[in-house]
Amino acid sequence: AYIRHVFSDKTGKEATLLINRLTTNHTFFMREPKHFDYLKDVVLHYLEKNIGNRDLRIWSAGCSSGEEPYTIAMILQEYFGSQITSWDTKILATDISVKTLQAARNGIYEKEVVDHLPVMWKLKYFSKMEDGNYKVADILKKEVIFRVFNLMDDAFPFRRKFHIIFCRNVMIYFDQEIKMKLVKKFFENTEKGGYLFIGHSESIPREETGYKYILPAIYRKE
Repeated sequence: AYIRHVFSDKTGKEATLLINRLTTNHTFFMREPKHFDYLKDVVLHYLEKNIGNRDLRIWSAGCSSGEEPYTIAMILQEYFGSQITSWDTKILATDISVKTLQAARNGIYEKEVVDHLPVMWKLKYFSKMEDGNYKVADILKKEVIFRVFNLMDDAFPFRRKFHIIFCRNVMIYFDQEIKMKLVKKFFENTEKGGYLFIGHSESIPREETGYKYILPAIYRKE
């Protein structure tokens, strides 16, 4: 009866409420830090040398409440420094949950959430609020574009391919068939030489994907 009610609600509000209640949104800053070390030390170094038009395209798929794309944005700031203004480093961050995306756009996090970040990062990229929480600085907010997106859509609408895709700890909720369909769509939307980062609790059968295995949970389109 409830499912009939969801589908009969032409406003879509009930479906949105259902998705917000069902989706898992656990995340934190610098989650799986080895990924970010590899991003900084290897991936960005390679892309800096090989992207002629300085249009760096990054997608955080399943971004939840924003910690992942904001972490990427901080690493980009640290890597490029004053040269970042000569690059297009906007990050697309998508999720199916409207509620968590709104939290991500707000960019307000409790003290405990940001405490483990480097002190200089907290001073540079956050401002402390009167209630003790921390707010993401505008220098990061303007670098992240948040959008509602369903990874189960038959086709992805992107006009240009991505150099880096993060989709971590999302596919653990999918069966093998759906997971491989999604990986295929990621592959089709990855630039040659681009990278896919997945969660350490996830895996992709090497013989069933065009990606090359690089390190645990890191793959590359040759």
